[in-house]
Amino acid sequence: MKLVFVYNADSGPVSGLFDIGHKLFSPETYQCGLCSLTHDTFTEKQIWKDFRENSDTEMEFLHRDEFKKKYGKEFDYPVVLQRNDTLEVLLAKEEIDAIPDVETLIKTIEEKAAG
Repeated sequence: MKLVFVYNADSGPVSGLFDIGHKLFSPETYQCGLCSLTHDTFTEKQIWKDFRENSDTEMEFLHRDEFKKKYGKEFDYPVVLQRNDTLEVLLAKEEIDAIPDVETLIKTIEEKAAG
């Protein structure tokens, strides 16, 4: 099993700068709940990095443009997918947006992936 995390942002330096600006000046309207949970304004949150690096589960992280190019599929982003033979939604956008903090995100992923 592999988890595929798809951020509601495009790849590239211009998109990255736009995202930083949005997080700084209007964080309440930032459109990627997954980014908000896993990253501070400039860096990945340490607890998330530790989870990611120490997990036995294979994980892939993509921006929406990278995901569309690689998999040719479309979802409501952000989304966390579980990939076995097919891609299945593990956490939909609405679920991600309702998660209050990175600790709850990690716990939810571990529970859903195990169950």
